[in-house]
Amino acid sequence: MLDWLRQPPRPLTVRVAGRNLPLAIRRLAHARRMTLRLARDGSEARVSMPRWARDGEALAFARARADWLAAQVARLPQAAPAEPGVAFCFRGAQLIIRHDPTLPRRVALGAGEIVLGGPRETVAQRLKRWLQGEARALFAADLADYCARAGVALPALALSNAAARWGSCSRRGVVRLNWRLVMAPDAVRRSVVAHEVTHLVHFDHSPRFHALLARVYEGDIRAANAWLKAEGRALYAPFG
Repeated sequence: MLDWLRQPPRPLTVRVAGRNLPLAIRRLAHARRMTLRLARDGSEARVSMPRWARDGEALAFARARADWLAAQVARLPQAAPAEPGVAFCFRGAQLIIRHDPTLPRRVALGAGEIVLGGPRETVAQRLKRWLQGEARALFAADLADYCARAGVALPALALSNAAARWGSCSRRGVVRLNWRLVMAPDAVRRSVVAHEVTHLVHFDHSPRFHALLARVYEGDIRAANAWLKAEGRALYAPFG
């Protein structure tokens, strides 16, 4: 046997801003045309296309739009690791990280700052764990609120670390929510929770789904979606 016949195909890439950007292809039964987007963290370009389309067509489609991808890459927030002196957001408000090794290790909220002691090298790790704990508590309260409004049983809750989705709802009734939403304004976080609770009733995006979402969510869903589209990528900068 010829070994080259058994070799896996080479990964598809697009040359963008001087580097080879991986290209992920997703075939959808309902797709009628190709669409292109950049992953929130800039790790790959993604083409969604009809099932009958070929990989080569997706690659040509993405390469023809390399300039657009480069502009999207340029808009990505610069990495600003969570460390003393750096600001990050909690529930939409900016907080400065202040570290004092003489203070207790636990995280404490102050006026415009977040304070913690302990080893400096574990500051980011401890802040991330604290944010995830806060996220879980807020999500649980949000879920209880919206499930009562929608008249459905409280689902199981799981935190998500997804790079492409803010929330999801499985047919088994498990709601997964991206913990980074704890950094977004409350109205934005709650809009995602309300969206997933509505899926517990309507597992689609039909008119009935949107009608129920408008009834259970107290805010402006379009404004919340616009905020996520414009600012969502920045939520990945402090903690990767």
